[in-house]
Amino acid sequence: MLPNQRGCRHPFSIQNTALAKRKVLVSYRATPSAGFHLPRLAQASYDDRATFSAEFSKDIVPKIITANGIDAATLRKEVTPGGDLLKTNASLQTEGDLDDAAADRLAGSLGYVLRQYRVLTCSLNDTTGKAGFIVVRFPQGSLNATVAQRFFGAADATKKGLGGGYAVFGDEQIFLNATNSEGKPYSGLDDTSFQDGMSRAAVSFGNPKPKVSSFGNATARSIGNDWQRSTRGEGYQTLLGGPDSELEQDDFRPDRPKI
Repeated sequence: MLPNQRGCRHPFSIQNTALAKRKVLVSYRATPSAGFHLPRLAQASYDDRATFSAEFSKDIVPKIITANGIDAATLRKEVTPGGDLLKTNASLQTEGDLDDAAADRLAGSLGYVLRQYRVLTCSLNDTTGKAGFIVVRFPQGSLNATVAQRFFGAADATKKGLGGGYAVFGDEQIFLNATNSEGKPYSGLDDTSFQDGMSRAAVSFGNPKPKVSSFGNATARSIGNDWQRSTRGEGYQTLLGGPDSELEQDDFRPDRPKI
C-alpha cells in the first residue's frame, strides 16, 4: 500500500539508517473522511476524488504540518492512485526527511483531523526493515489509476495475497508486504513468495509493459485509532499531547472545516 516522482530523484533513495532523520512517506486519504465531505461520494469518479484530495492537500495539509512544528515547504505532497483490498482510490502522500517520532506524530495528526482508522508511515530501502517491498515500473507516462487497478487485479490473480495494497509515484507502482504487530505478513506470504508473485505478474501483464525495477526491505508503521471504540480519537491523541493539543484548538478540527 504504499510508495519515483516524475522528473526528479527517487523519493526513497537509500538512506543512512544511523541518521536521526530519513526519507519517510506518510500515506493517507481524504475520501472518505469525517468533517471533509465530497458530495455523492459513492458515485464520485477517481478524477472527482483526486480533485477533492488535491484541494485538501493544498488548503489543509500545510496547516497540519505547521501545527507539528515542521516547515511545510520542506515536505513534498502528491495525490496519486493508491490501492487497498483490490480497490483503487485517490491517495495523499506526504514525504520528507523526518525522524520516527516526528513522522508518527504527523501521521497521527492527519489521522485525527480526517478521522482515519489508520495512516501508514514507510521508509523503503531500510536494511533494518522487517517488511519486504517490490517496485514495478511502467513506461514513462503510462501509469494512471486505470492501469494501476488492472495490474493490482492481475497481481492478485497470479497469487492470492498480492491484492492487499499499493501506492504510485510517477511511473512506479509500489507494493509493500506489510506485517502485523507479531511480524507476520498480512498477505500470508513470505517476502520471497511475495516478490516472486509480483515478478511473475509483471512478466505476464500486457500493455503498457511493466518490469520489476527494485525490491528490498522497508520499515513501516500503521498509526491508527478505532473510532468505534475510541470516539474521541484517543489512539491519536496519545501522540499529539492529549485533548488540549494545538490540533484540538485550531480551526481545522474535524468538526469544523469544510472545503
